[in-house]
Amino acid sequence: MFNIPKTQIAAVVPFHGAALEIRKDHPVKQPSELAPGECLVKLSCTGVCHTDLHASNNDWPLHASTPLVGGHEGIGEIVAIGENTGDCPVKIGDRVGIKWLAYSCLNCEQCRNGREQNCPKAKLSGFSVDGTFAQYTVSYVYHVTPIPKNIDSNAAASILCAGVTVYRALKHSHAKIGEWVVLPGAGGGLGHLAVQYAVAMGLRVVAIDTGLEKKKLCLELGAEKWIDFQEEKDIVQAVREACDGEGAHCAVVTTASASGYTQAVDYLRPGGTLMAVGLPGEAKLEASIFFTVFKSINILGSYVGNRQDAVEALEIASRGRVVVRYECKGLSELKNVYDALKQGNVAGRIILEM
Repeated sequence: MFNIPKTQIAAVVPFHGAALEIRKDHPVKQPSELAPGECLVKLSCTGVCHTDLHASNNDWPLHASTPLVGGHEGIGEIVAIGENTGDCPVKIGDRVGIKWLAYSCLNCEQCRNGREQNCPKAKLSGFSVDGTFAQYTVSYVYHVTPIPKNIDSNAAASILCAGVTVYRALKHSHAKIGEWVVLPGAGGGLGHLAVQYAVAMGLRVVAIDTGLEKKKLCLELGAEKWIDFQEEKDIVQAVREACDGEGAHCAVVTTASASGYTQAVDYLRPGGTLMAVGLPGEAKLEASIFFTVFKSINILGSYVGNRQDAVEALEIASRGRVVVRYECKGLSELKNVYDALKQGNVAGRIILEM
């Protein structure tokens, strides 16, 4: 039997526009208060994602619920399960992960078609329900993800959002073994994982980012070509030249910059696919309709992933094919982490240990 405290340390945004607060008296939902299907997870660590920064800043067209406990890349141990939970797929003591998608109905058209993340009843960790920037959080037994034994918790945390997001995008990109994929923002939290999943799938990677540290990281992880967007005057031409002079077969755009999307349509070869992943708050996708049609370009949005995508992404990482580059900090340093994300100074991922 676990000793569940009444209060905990948590990072809270009290209301839209308010500064982040580290509170030491945030309430913990007790086992007797859990509804059927809910579980209480004692967290050991959590990743920090750009999405958390957007939610905290309230700069998306969709607005987070407040007061907000952000975070959606948490790893922890189940310490309680709601009474009358039928056919429970997990048990007390299991190590599980908490993803962006906290809950979906599993029975609507979207869920049945494998688009659980588009369920009209979806609940989102760290956005519409409390997330993982805390010592304890409530999630849902049918959506927490079992963590393979041979991957450590700090590495697994980033796979739950950054990893599964880029994995699903590549999986649905139509790119085949030996084809070129371009990854703008390749040295960042999502990008450095995308490089590795792409290499694991047999794709050839052109990494776009800036700075010697990110260049070194991308090339070490298997990228064949590097383009520094601050040094290169013509990104479109540079990509075309890197990809046999014809352009890329696919671009997975994880950056939140609108220019990354516009350029991708121009440097893709005929029949190429733009996978839109990064989420700029207000930017528009502008592309030549003529050349989009003339070149038979595919433009697809890819939004996180479903439960099966998460299992697959973790399984690949657990076999050592994907290694998360991360730096560990404490929950109290979250404000500084947000500042570093704003400035684009984070190579790899940041993990907060509880």
